[in-house]
Amino acid sequence: MVDTKSPGDKTLSVPTKTLTLKPRVETGTVRQSFSHGRTKQVVVEKRGKRRVGGDAAETHAPEPAAAKAATPVKAPTTRAAPPPAAPRSNSGVVLRTLTEDERSARASALADAKVRDVEERRLAEEEAKRRNSKEGIEQAEREAAEARRKAEEERHRQDEEAKRKAELEAKKRFGEAEARTAAPARAAIPAARAPGIAADISDEDEGPRQVRRGPGGAVRPVAAPKPTAKPAPQKQRGRLTLVTALNADDVRERSIASFRRRTQRLKGHASNEPKEKLVREVVIPEAINIQELANRMSERAVDVIRLLMKQGAMHKITDVIDADTAQLIAEEMGHTVKRVAAADVEEGLFDIVDDSTDTEPRSPVVTVMGHVDHGKTSLLDALRHANVVSGEAGGITQHIGAYQVTSPESGKKITFIDTPGHAAFTAMRARGAKVTDIVVLVVAADDGVMPQTVEAINHAKAAKVPMIVAINKIDKPDAKPERVRTELLQHEVQVESLGGDVVDVEVSAKNKTNLDKLLEMIALQADLLDLKTNPARPAEGTVIEAKLDRGRGPVATVLVQRGTLRVGDIVVAGAEMGRVRALISDQGDTVEEAGPSVPVEVLGFNGPPEAGDRLAVVENEARARQITSYRAHQKRENAAASISGMRGSLEQMMSQLKTSGRKEFPLIIKADVQGSLEAILGSLEKLGTEEVAARILHAGVGGISESDVTLAEGFNAAIIGFSVRANKEAAAAAKRNGIEIRYYNIIYDLVDDVKKAMSGLLAPTLRETMLGNAQILEVFNISKVGKVAGCRVTDGSVERGANVRLIRDNVVVHEGKLSTLKRFKDEVKEVQSGQECGMAFENYGDMRVGDVIECYRVETIQRSL
Repeated sequence: MVDTKSPGDKTLSVPTKTLTLKPRVETGTVRQSFSHGRTKQVVVEKRGKRRVGGDAAETHAPEPAAAKAATPVKAPTTRAAPPPAAPRSNSGVVLRTLTEDERSARASALADAKVRDVEERRLAEEEAKRRNSKEGIEQAEREAAEARRKAEEERHRQDEEAKRKAELEAKKRFGEAEARTAAPARAAIPAARAPGIAADISDEDEGPRQVRRGPGGAVRPVAAPKPTAKPAPQKQRGRLTLVTALNADDVRERSIASFRRRTQRLKGHASNEPKEKLVREVVIPEAINIQELANRMSERAVDVIRLLMKQGAMHKITDVIDADTAQLIAEEMGHTVKRVAAADVEEGLFDIVDDSTDTEPRSPVVTVMGHVDHGKTSLLDALRHANVVSGEAGGITQHIGAYQVTSPESGKKITFIDTPGHAAFTAMRARGAKVTDIVVLVVAADDGVMPQTVEAINHAKAAKVPMIVAINKIDKPDAKPERVRTELLQHEVQVESLGGDVVDVEVSAKNKTNLDKLLEMIALQADLLDLKTNPARPAEGTVIEAKLDRGRGPVATVLVQRGTLRVGDIVVAGAEMGRVRALISDQGDTVEEAGPSVPVEVLGFNGPPEAGDRLAVVENEARARQITSYRAHQKRENAAASISGMRGSLEQMMSQLKTSGRKEFPLIIKADVQGSLEAILGSLEKLGTEEVAARILHAGVGGISESDVTLAEGFNAAIIGFSVRANKEAAAAAKRNGIEIRYYNIIYDLVDDVKKAMSGLLAPTLRETMLGNAQILEVFNISKVGKVAGCRVTDGSVERGANVRLIRDNVVVHEGKLSTLKRFKDEVKEVQSGQECGMAFENYGDMRVGDVIECYRVETIQRSL
């Protein structure tokens, strides 16, 4: 027993019984019957409902809130209520009553449970409403999708129905026409070709037809009424054979492809009228392929090939034919032809005649020419009040320059072009003579006429320009101006003092003597020439010099000859184009435009143009690209032709190498300007001989880069920089790979060093020096030594180690070296004439009495170019 104390201090004795949550269950047995008389007894359990106050465990359960609320409360009476009977348990144990605190706690618990039930019911109702609304939306979406699907199916069905109706109508219409044309043929067919086969299958298939009598009693079939629209059955596929015709249950219809072929056939028969011939003007370039020619004529390429085959030429559609053949084909097909050439893109670029009413006078262009160190640049410096000579390496001019000088008396401007006098700069002098109006020939009074003076005279005569002779250095004590005038007569230059028409002026650049007279003569000559041009037209000019500046890019020195060059113009020079970004005058000032006879530096080219290229302003970039692409193509073709003509095939190169044994000296040359590079290449080409020549791997304008070093490393070549330097990376790569870079500022030194290096490749010359002769008197055979010839020196002397020839009956039997030379028993170095000695040869012992030994020395002499 367990004693339990309550708040009312009453003691309750409860028996110790194990509590469980298993509900009360009533069991029983039921007999279950099956088929075929089988039965089975099954145990059945009946679970009872839970009741409050039924047992000890249920006594403490809280009362339901709803039952408590539904119990009516009776009004108290005056009669005292009898005391409530004490509750008893199932075992007969009396249970205690609840106190006030316990009742209040139970009441509060019941109230909380009621609130929770209300809240849960509210949440459940809200969740049900949300679920119902969501299901409604989904249902509406499903119904809308279903409606769309049904509408789509209905539309598709209507389209199919309309298409089927159209096909049936067309088949019926074309089928009736075929039936009328094929009726006589079907009548001639036997009634039955095989047992059970109808004579006219098409009539069977088409069904019953109405017959109408025509005039004369002729029977005319009438088409059956149009059937109602029904879904056509799936038509039979495959070939129509006897078996398929017998087993066919449905009507075999014509296919859509057959219907289309018939429609195209009918259209073709209806459009058999000859088409009108289109005559076109066909533009034919120098070469065109067959496909392009056919497209331009609007003809078929097979027709063009057919014409060529008639002429005996087999071609493909991609073959290229010449312009003459293309013209014959086009005229044969009835077209007119317009022949064009690739060079037509340059038409109208140069030499457009100016209107005489728009011309204005322009400044003369004067070229100063003469031999080296005759004072050309010094004379020009005296006229310009400048000092260009101090900036030239070695005191000689190696670049062509252009300057403008204002005459102090007339105030007119004169453009001077200074040319180098060195022999290597022939192309520069020729270029200066081409762009000039007047040539000033400078001759030193103390030196006279020299080779480059004669060359300058020839350039001036070839350019057909007037000449003025400036006899310079008259301030020197040994100056002889009269000798200069006399020497010029040998070259058909007769000055005015000797009765000729060539003006001569004695000047001194050092003392600035007669400079004003020289300018006066130039102005007078320019007035006689009456130089005029139109400054308002697009500019034309000549590139005098071009270089690649590291900071400014490609820079071209241009002499504007006609028109006005402005900033922003699109210019073309040779194979290069560009937009003028800046114009810089000879004084270094930036200008906005340059008129006729004005030399300027032009910035904005894509690459440095060639010196001597003509410059022109074009209207747009498209025209500039056409011209430059054509010129670049021509340049590549010329280079490839020169290389192929120079080198030939590989077999020719190898055969030439075997026969001639020519050696090559590989070089990479970088110069500051195009003119210097041109002069260097010309000088090195002249150094070549049949045995050795300079091979220029790469030549360009600008500094030495890493790619130049890499190229030199691959061919083991030397790099030459003329007035340029290698950048930091290129210098480091050259030092790392052992590539030699040589820098020069004077063309003399460059040509001399290359000449010495090429001379080292020449094979040396071998020269023989006779020493003496000896005659063999006796031959001795000595052990451990071999045969030794006892000789007497008959002429000259014999030296040990010298080259010898063994001559027998005036025929050279052996050539070798003397290994042993003895006088008596001693080894000697030399034996003079008249003395006897012993001789032995290296690796040779067939010596006989009476043979003659010729002794000589071979000297090696180094050759040079």
